[in-house]
Amino acid sequence: MSSPDHTDARAGNARALTLATVAFGVCFIAWSLLGPLGPDLQDQLGLSDTQLALTISIPVVLGSLMRIPLGVLTDRYGGRRVFTALMAFTPIPLIGLALFNDSWTAVLIFGFLLGFAGASFAVGVPFVNTWYPADRQGFALGIYGVGMGGTVLGALVAPRIVKATSLSVPFWIAAALVALMAIVFWRLARDAPGAAKGRTGSMFAALSAFRGKGSSRAWALTLFYFMAFGGFVAMFLYLPKLLHGVHHLSKPDAGSRAAGFALLAVAARPTGGWLSDRIGARNVLIVSFAGTCALALVLAGTYRHMVPLTIACLTLAVCLGLGTGAVFKLVPQWYPDRVGAVTGVVGAAGGLGGFFPPLAMAFVKSQTGSYALGFVAMAVVAVVAFTVLIAVSRTRAPSEPATPPQLVPS
Repeated sequence: MSSPDHTDARAGNARALTLATVAFGVCFIAWSLLGPLGPDLQDQLGLSDTQLALTISIPVVLGSLMRIPLGVLTDRYGGRRVFTALMAFTPIPLIGLALFNDSWTAVLIFGFLLGFAGASFAVGVPFVNTWYPADRQGFALGIYGVGMGGTVLGALVAPRIVKATSLSVPFWIAAALVALMAIVFWRLARDAPGAAKGRTGSMFAALSAFRGKGSSRAWALTLFYFMAFGGFVAMFLYLPKLLHGVHHLSKPDAGSRAAGFALLAVAARPTGGWLSDRIGARNVLIVSFAGTCALALVLAGTYRHMVPLTIACLTLAVCLGLGTGAVFKLVPQWYPDRVGAVTGVVGAAGGLGGFFPPLAMAFVKSQTGSYALGFVAMAVVAVVAFTVLIAVSRTRAPSEPATPPQLVPS
C-alpha cells in the first residue's frame, strides 16, 4: 500500500499536469486561430497569398521571442504566477481581433500580441518538470504537449462557427475560454515544493548554457525544435491554404484535414516522450528527422495529387510529433538546473521555425508557381538536424551533471 506522502505526491503530480495541459491547450486554441481562419480573412480583406502568409504567421513572432523571458521568469517565480498572468493578458488581443478584423493593420497588430499565448509552452514545461522524477519526465512532458491539441479543436470548430455566425465570434469564444482558464489555474494550481527557490540570477546568467565552451548542445536543441515543432506549426498553418488553393476544397473541409494532421502530431508527442524514456531521445530523433526528410521529398513531387499528399502529410505529422516529444526529454537531462531558461530559447527556435516556412512557401509559390522547392528546403533542414544530432551525441556538455543511470544522455 502506498504511503500517505507518496499518494499525496502522485495526486499533486496529476493535478499539476492536468491543469497545465488544459491551460496550454486553451492558449493554443487562441494562438492558432489565424491559421484556420486564414481563408476567411483573405476573402474579407482581399489579401494576396504573401499577405495571408504574413498574417497567419505573425502570432508566432512574439510567441517565439517571449518564450525566452517567460521561461526565465518561471524558473524564478514559479509557473502558477507566470501562467496565470499570461492567460489574464491573452483575452486583450482576442477582443481586438473580434472588434477590428475588418482592418488588415489591426489584424497584424492584435495578431502579433496574440503571440503571447504561444509563449505558454515555455511556462508549462518547467512547471510540469519540477513535479516529476527524471525517469518520468519524458512521458509527463509528452502528455503536457498534448495541449497542442488546441490547434486541432480550433481548426475543426472555428471555420464552422464563422460559417454559421461571423468572423468575430471565434475570437470572442476564445477570449472567454482563456479568461476562465486563468481563474481556474490561479485557484487550483500549485508550484512543486521548492520549485522556484534560490533562482534569482539575471536573465543573462540563466542563459549561460548558450555561451562559451560547451554551448553546442544547447544550440543543437534549438535546431532540433526548430525542425520538429516549427515543421508542425508551419504545416498546420499553411495546409488550409494549400488544400483550398491547389485542391479546391471548401474552407471547413480544408480546416478539418489540417486538424487531422495536427491530431496525429499531438497524439505522437507523448509517444515520443515515452519512447525517449525507454530507448533514448537520440534514437527517437533519428527516426523523426530521417522520416521528415523522406516525406518532405515525397511531398515535393506529389503534393498536387490528393492521395499521396494525404498519406505523406499524415505520416509526416507522426514524425514531427515524435520529435517534439523527444527534444524536451533532453532539456532536463542536459540542463537540470536551468530548465525554464533553456526551454525558453529552445521553444523560441521552434516558434520561429513555424514563422518562416509559410512565408517561404508563399514566396516560392509566387516565383515558381509550385510548392516543390519549399518542401525540398524542409528536407534539407531535416538533414542538417540529423547531422548535428549525430555530432553532439558524441560530446558531453560541461554543465551536464554526474549521471546516475536514468540520466545518461542518449
